[in-house]
Amino acid sequence: QLQLVESGGGLVQPGGSLRLSCAVSGFALDDYAIAWFRQAPEMEREGLLCISRSGGKTLYAGSVKGRFTISRDKAKNTVYLQMNSLKPEDTAVYYCAAEPLDNYCSGYFPDFGSWGQGTQVTVSS
Repeated sequence: QLQLVESGGGLVQPGGSLRLSCAVSGFALDDYAIAWFRQAPEMEREGLLCISRSGGKTLYAGSVKGRFTISRDKAKNTVYLQMNSLKPEDTAVYYCAAEPLDNYCSGYFPDFGSWGQGTQVTVSS
């Protein structure tokens, strides 16, 4: 059974950093693309970054360029989202998602069939 569990969210001051984790089980990272999305209240779910089965990384949200990075640790079956220089507008629920895409990535949420429960990130002073 596929399972994704996000952790690492919380309250952080503007300019601060957080690292989110997405622990996966029931499948290998070599077989699935993993993407990070976020959703603020009354907003559509936004694709941020994706890492493909082969480890290729793609950025989808220009608003996080140079501040957010995606990485994975196959030994730990975990994908990370490192978020630096956080801004109040980064406040949202953050989700990781998985799909056995054939060695490509996507930032379009309907392309992903398996999702975690989400973790809240609040950026505020």
